[in-house]
Amino acid sequence: MRRRSLFALPILALPAVARAQARLPVVASFSILGDMVSKVGGDRIALRVIAGPDADAHGFQPRPSDAAALRDAALVVRNGLGFDGWMDRLVRSAGYRGPVATATEGLTPRMMEAHHHGHAHDHGGAARRQQHSVGPRMVPDPHAWQDLRHGQHYVRAIAAALSAADAAGEAAYRRNAEAFLARLATLDAWVRAEIGRVPEARRRVVTSHDAFGYFGAAYGIAFLSPQGVSTEAEPSAAQVARLIRQMKAENITAVFMENMANPATLRRVAAEAGVTVGGRLFADALSPPSGPAPDYEAMFRHNVGLLVPAMRGGAA
Repeated sequence: MRRRSLFALPILALPAVARAQARLPVVASFSILGDMVSKVGGDRIALRVIAGPDADAHGFQPRPSDAAALRDAALVVRNGLGFDGWMDRLVRSAGYRGPVATATEGLTPRMMEAHHHGHAHDHGGAARRQQHSVGPRMVPDPHAWQDLRHGQHYVRAIAAALSAADAAGEAAYRRNAEAFLARLATLDAWVRAEIGRVPEARRRVVTSHDAFGYFGAAYGIAFLSPQGVSTEAEPSAAQVARLIRQMKAENITAVFMENMANPATLRRVAAEAGVTVGGRLFADALSPPSGPAPDYEAMFRHNVGLLVPAMRGGAA
């Protein structure tokens, strides 16, 4: 059986870019994606990440210096699926004419409800025109990196984009990508084994906002949120009350803040349900280098290390 090529993936066709610099100047939209680009690019690239550690990429406001970085770039890498729509506007305002790679290109996204009262992702004009319509609408969930199998898709897309922009570095990008892919496959097996220690009935978690849909679907956990998909959306009193009733009825003990969300609502929910907030998960952004989630792999280890004992109710 022939081995599938590393680059046998439907992504944007990117023209080769000839550069005199020793390192290829690359811009990535946010910290998690930037770490992946760094791991694949290695010392052949000079990377600029626009929304860095602990920065909320949902409602990010680029600075003039960010536009300047794009003007000097040979490649721009974005997440897509509406997560970093501000990056498209930044590309236009900077007058950037080079290749733009979308890490989620070719993925079939999860669909999720975006309630009419608020949703921060930019899914284009048609979606925005529906924002004030009655009832929920369905939008793509952009947090695909929360499934490590999709994370491997990101790595392949990044390697292909870098190789198209810097053909001389293709062998190096391939080596880096293959090593990264192997680590992610090992990490995925570890996550499944760890969560397998939790009885299925206990696999329920409350988080600040709905960023863990892919994680839940991949690893068999039900994630509940008072806030919805957006870090800017405010839950209604009825939503909060319904969540508190469910937590009490199902004896849900795993409650976590996220590094990008306002903790006030979650603290209220936890207090009224009689449980303790179990710490901080990293969903949309990495921690600074000195924190517990300085890269993509460490983020998964940190999150799983908190989730498993909380779901088990503190059992060893």
